[in-house]
Amino acid sequence: MFRISQYMRELAHAEATGSYPVARAARAGAAPGPVVIWNLIRRCNLTCKHCYALSADHDYAGELKTSEVYAVMDDLKAFGVPVLILSGGEPLMRPDLFQIAAHAKAMRFYTGLSTNGTLIDAAMADRIAAVGFDYVGISLDGLRETHDQFRRLEGAFDKSLAAVRLLHARGVKVGLRYTMTAMNAADFAPLLELMRDEQVDKFYFSHLNYAGRGNIHRAKDARFASTREAMDLLFERAWEAACEGRLEDYVSGNNDADGPYLLQWAQARLPRWHGTLRERLVDWGGNASGIGVANIDNLGNVHPDTMWWHHTLGNVRERPFSAIWPDTSDPLMAGLKQRPRPVTGRCGACAHLAICGGNTRVRAQQTTGDPWAEDPGCYLDDTEIGLAPPVVSVAGEVAHASA
Repeated sequence: MFRISQYMRELAHAEATGSYPVARAARAGAAPGPVVIWNLIRRCNLTCKHCYALSADHDYAGELKTSEVYAVMDDLKAFGVPVLILSGGEPLMRPDLFQIAAHAKAMRFYTGLSTNGTLIDAAMADRIAAVGFDYVGISLDGLRETHDQFRRLEGAFDKSLAAVRLLHARGVKVGLRYTMTAMNAADFAPLLELMRDEQVDKFYFSHLNYAGRGNIHRAKDARFASTREAMDLLFERAWEAACEGRLEDYVSGNNDADGPYLLQWAQARLPRWHGTLRERLVDWGGNASGIGVANIDNLGNVHPDTMWWHHTLGNVRERPFSAIWPDTSDPLMAGLKQRPRPVTGRCGACAHLAICGGNTRVRAQQTTGDPWAEDPGCYLDDTEIGLAPPVVSVAGEVAHASA
């Protein structure tokens, strides 16, 4: 996850005071244990077009029992895992979800909930608030018509928006999650307006990743120009919020080129902080798959992140997570934990490799079969990553090849 607002607030502080904040971000994976996204259940009441879990509305055999979940949580806590994101499928369809969440809170995990929101009525919102979830993320793929098409359910948008309002009214921190494709890019700006109108705390912008059901849509992935336009808008909105002191968080995920692109944004607008920001971004370290973020699926299989369901590192029923996660006998994990990663092509020669960490390896693997090939989702051109000289116009202005 790329915390855009964090850097924008630091830049706004630097501009206002003439001094960049001293605090530095920890390198990806520097925490004792990774953030764990836990798909507690695969069943879902929806069959969304871009679901990485390929979920459907029926039970799946072999899912972890409550007692097994508790045992894994004990191991995660001892291993230093700070955050649990309870996900699915639709986690609210799991009968013991609130029991598990209460146990996680009692163990002092930062506990998040990832839901489509359609099952949240007033009574359910009361239960969510009572447990004390630290954060609830609700997915919206666009405005009403677009969202309902993606979710394959008429009325899904109205139900999810109602959930946002119910949780907000109860003081629960809520975020909107949005994955941009060519089919919903036009709804991005209106969703940002909706976020502000509804006083939503956080906006998570996810680039399309080639995994699960979303893999079949890669040919319809928003082209790079649209991606750049979206990031420009997201940066401007986050910068505006930082300068105005708004308590809004903007983050992005699944494309670590966002880090170098923010550095480019700062170079054009706030050049005196370029060097310091670059240090901060190198500290961040980019892609955290296999390092700072982990996934446990509904059967107890451990994956480098949620987009690697086709690659299993081990199973918590057979071996503790604390033994699976640091094990580099798996070649993929060895490479993910290596610094710098053994990436090739444009990624291997990129001037920003220390910032993005080679970007999202699953895209390379899905498109070429090689997890260390260049990431086909990088939207920076050769000039921007130091592989080609800048194009200089007659007026002496530097232009990028993609301009």
